Amino acid sequence: MKIGELAGRAGVSTRALRYYEQQGLLPARRGANGYREYEESDLKLVAEIRTLVSSGFTLEDARPFVECLRAGNETGNACPDSLAVSRRKLAEIDAEIRTLLKRRAEILSQLS
Repeated sequence: MKIGELAGRAGVSTRALRYYEQQGLLPARRGANGYREYEESDLKLVAEIRTLVSSGFTLEDARPFVECLRAGNETGNACPDSLAVSRRKLAEIDAEIRTLLKRRAEILSQLS
């Protein structure tokens, strides 16, 4: 499929797809005419990237998940590297929650 079709089916802009390609997250295949060509499996890669980014992961964080899918796994979190990224992200979120709870308690004590 061409870039416009993939963009439409994935719900992203062609600019985003070119950026993912530039970052090495999406394969850059070219047809004889020079147009980008994508496979059905690339739709799954883009969906994985979008889900991760919307959950607070960076594009660099998404790399192990994409590599896991490219290796033929059913999900992007089936590999040790992607699980490590998820665990790290959870630890970051937990730290943010602790910081927010501390701030909340400080403000609450000022109201009393």
